[in-house]
Amino acid sequence: MFDYKYLSVKHLKGFNNYKYSAIDTSPLSKYVMHPTWNTLVKIVPRWVAPNLLTFAGFLCMLVNVVLLTIYDYDLTASADGAQGLPRGIFTLCGVLLFLAYHLDGIDGKQARRIGVSGPLGEMFDHGIDSYIVFLIPFCLFSVFGRDRYSIPEFSITRDRTYDLKDKIRMLKVQVASIIFLVAGVNGPEVYKTYVYGELTFVQGLELAIHTTGLFTTLPVAVYNVYLSYKKRTGKMHPLVDALRPLWPMLIMTSLMTTWAASSDIMMRDLRAFLMLFGTLFSNIASRLIVAEMSDQCCDTISWLNIPLAFGIGLAIQLPGYELAILYILTAFTISAHIHYGVCVVRQMCDHFKIQCFRVPKDKRK
Repeated sequence: MFDYKYLSVKHLKGFNNYKYSAIDTSPLSKYVMHPTWNTLVKIVPRWVAPNLLTFAGFLCMLVNVVLLTIYDYDLTASADGAQGLPRGIFTLCGVLLFLAYHLDGIDGKQARRIGVSGPLGEMFDHGIDSYIVFLIPFCLFSVFGRDRYSIPEFSITRDRTYDLKDKIRMLKVQVASIIFLVAGVNGPEVYKTYVYGELTFVQGLELAIHTTGLFTTLPVAVYNVYLSYKKRTGKMHPLVDALRPLWPMLIMTSLMTTWAASSDIMMRDLRAFLMLFGTLFSNIASRLIVAEMSDQCCDTISWLNIPLAFGIGLAIQLPGYELAILYILTAFTISAHIHYGVCVVRQMCDHFKIQCFRVPKDKRK
């Protein structure tokens, strides 16, 4: 079942030549987080595999998703006038998110500490992160609820919270943890305030997120691309090839936006709709990560967009079956994404002759 070979021979050869080169120079990381993680990793036993730490952080995030799905499936428990969730749920979510963040921070430290760094660990870490950056805003909906104070429903799904830049992600994870913890202490109603005229706290938060992406992340990304061409330090792809990674995400976003604009599907089951969107995003991002790390061209069209387009077209034509189609697409997409992740990890483990969650005996001493 999980023996399918998603990676070609060229992918595997590319992974053989992969070298990690990212350097985090932000003051917060340099003077606060990295010293903290360097201290924390010393208490982790050497027999604990780095990928196990990564996966444990992901499980913390999944616990948050399960809890909030059970207690607040329709995302209205914190709405104005609703009974609300037990404050302990918010506190637990904040603690688990904080724990997930630090587990993600020390996994690389543990790998270098015991000498097992490699492309599998980095690919595994980035693949998990591509899902976590969706699950964070997915969980935050339950803090704010769906009412006049909240973020307009569909704008968050296009939020740059999905950005994979580590520095931006680091800040947002910490902010999300604080939001949960404050809601746990004071209740989610603390966010039901107007901060300036008719601007609510949540709308201000949304504005800040978009502004951050527009005036920091985007310009830096464009400038770095410009420098890579000017100094000829990149792969020097023609413009058409350089823009190829945009197409799968653009097609998926356009399809989901069309569906949301053509029906009331988001009002009928917002949680399932967002889960479908986030899982599609994570799968496309994961395939892009694999292509980049193995020095191969990424897919122009994600094959998951094909059943998505067919399903959306069918749902618009047969509105009576729309919810059933949404659930089928969501279940199918989650299953396909899990299958892709497990198969790729197994294939890389076989190629490098290592085990994902076990440290070799000679590295444990």
